[in-house]
Amino acid sequence: MSGTSLDGLDICYCSFRNINSKWQYSLLAAETIKYPTKLTNQLKEAHKYSAEQITALDFSYGKYLGEQVKRFVSEHGIEADYIASHGHTVLHNPTQEYTLQIGKGAAIAAYSGIPCISDFRSGDVSRGGQGAPLVPIGDKLLFPEFDICLNLGGIANISFDDVLGNRLAYDICVCNMLLNHLAGLTGQEFDFNGELGRTGQVIPELLQELENLEYYNQPSPKSLGREWFEGNILPILSRYAAYPPKSQLRTAYEHIASRIAEDCNRLKKTTLLATGGGAKNVFLMELINQKTQAKIIIPESKTIDYKEAIVFAFLGVLYLLQYPGALASVTGANNNSITGCLYY
Repeated sequence: MSGTSLDGLDICYCSFRNINSKWQYSLLAAETIKYPTKLTNQLKEAHKYSAEQITALDFSYGKYLGEQVKRFVSEHGIEADYIASHGHTVLHNPTQEYTLQIGKGAAIAAYSGIPCISDFRSGDVSRGGQGAPLVPIGDKLLFPEFDICLNLGGIANISFDDVLGNRLAYDICVCNMLLNHLAGLTGQEFDFNGELGRTGQVIPELLQELENLEYYNQPSPKSLGREWFEGNILPILSRYAAYPPKSQLRTAYEHIASRIAEDCNRLKKTTLLATGGGAKNVFLMELINQKTQAKIIIPESKTIDYKEAIVFAFLGVLYLLQYPGALASVTGANNNSITGCLYY
């Protein structure tokens, strides 16, 4: 798994069991590999590349992923049946009916020696869906004890059951993508525990502009990506560049926590599972807790860090069972669909 926050490659080794029609999983080994600087920059700039450059990166990044898996398997002394790889999103524009995750599945399989399931989003987009989020099927089947699942990654997204038991989900707002961008203005990769943002002051005019973004008034299904961030958030931030970065950050925290709380409180649910890198940000979680009515559960560190990777492993299992992983109730597609392609 490689997320929009570009903090590294998550690899986890999982086993899955279905006992009495209930899914269970075990996380047997996991690690996050920090990307080499060159690769980080390539992935960050890939959306500007030519078709030939993107194709070359698709293959070279797939080779890198395959080699990392081969090393991981060897170091942990494990035998994996399959790889399930999300890849890295370079382009995501479902309204124009396309999405692109690079990290060639054929290259991963070739360099690791393990069959690889990849390209999980294309089928849903081709059926009129957003292609995202895909984690909700995992939320529903692997974490059924929680009313709401909140992922605080580069983008904050939410998943829950409606009164009829249909799983619904959507992207709420940008999260670490925005916070990391602003932390970068001070030379930091991220705002550790929110310590920098905590010392700033909310900029009311900036907060109001963020709150007024049209996306928040749109009904779900809906999803966000880097393109939306660059086209909508960055132009607003540019008008407040004279303010201290710590105050821009403080305003971003207020905005993110308010968006999340408003959407969660509207559901009138009891329990909320918070995962993703943002769940480790002490200041962000303080603000969300203050504003949110549901009881927030933050699990142990490995579930926080690897939940998304665990769910993509599970999507690989569902592919092998020919069970739909993309839910039309979540993505807005014409119908549920089996996600992925298998390379040997």
